[in-house]
Amino acid sequence: MEKNQYSIFESEITVRPDDIDMFNHVHNSKYFDYVLAARYEQMDRFYKMPMEDFLKAGYGWVVRTAYVDFKRPMILGDTALVRTGILTINEKGCRVQFEIENKSTKKIASDGWFDYVMIDINSGKGMKVTNEMIATYSV
Repeated sequence: MEKNQYSIFESEITVRPDDIDMFNHVHNSKYFDYVLAARYEQMDRFYKMPMEDFLKAGYGWVVRTAYVDFKRPMILGDTALVRTGILTINEKGCRVQFEIENKSTKKIASDGWFDYVMIDINSGKGMKVTNEMIATYSV
């Protein structure tokens, strides 16, 4: 992962039977789920500004673009170490980098980034990210 002024956080996720595809490894769509689940947890645990706070205020973060580089398969029972960190953040949104490491092999299973934008959950239209939000997520 690229080192910058923003923190990198880690969450653990165990591969479950419903994550497995017909080739007996984690389905590619589950890597998206792992990153989204990790960010959800990290928003609360590390930034102290959980998704529920955004929803109460009428805002939501949505993925605009995602890039995933699949490097190695993960299988049932593996533990994924999901590391994420902000690459850039401004009033238009943020880019979050990630990597998923297989805990037992210490090898990177996938990495990439997600571009998030903030929306008004009632209208579905884009919103500006406030300076307070930027400061909160700039740890």
